[in-house]
Amino acid sequence: MNRKSPTKLQWTFAGGLVVAAVGFAQMGMSSVKERAIPIPSFAQDMEAGMKLMDREMSAAPMDGNIDHDFAAMMIPHHQGAVDMAKAELSYGRDPAMRRLAEEIIVDQESEIDLMNLWLKKHAGTGKEICRG
Repeated sequence: MNRKSPTKLQWTFAGGLVVAAVGFAQMGMSSVKERAIPIPSFAQDMEAGMKLMDREMSAAPMDGNIDHDFAAMMIPHHQGAVDMAKAELSYGRDPAMRRLAEEIIVDQESEIDLMNLWLKKHAGTGKEICRG
């Protein structure tokens, strides 16, 4: 199965949908006392995290080596997932979502460590440029 990964525009659109959904949910609440969590802070944290992830992915040091470039782009992508999971732990209340956030943090940080180790091990090993 040949599946294309989402483009930056698709990720930005998806992030915008999340922010819009949070905004609409917030508008439906009649008073501050009814709000169980500080939604504006959550939305701000999520938006800031997505912007940082996009910026760092765009600035990833690419050298034409497919494996290197994959790792260089995935590290900030995974860090974005960690940041989002931390926001869930800060504001979320559902036990299943909190448990998922904890698992995401452990898994993504482990994968970040693995990719950083791979990048250090393979630094300067040459380029493999895909021209297909």
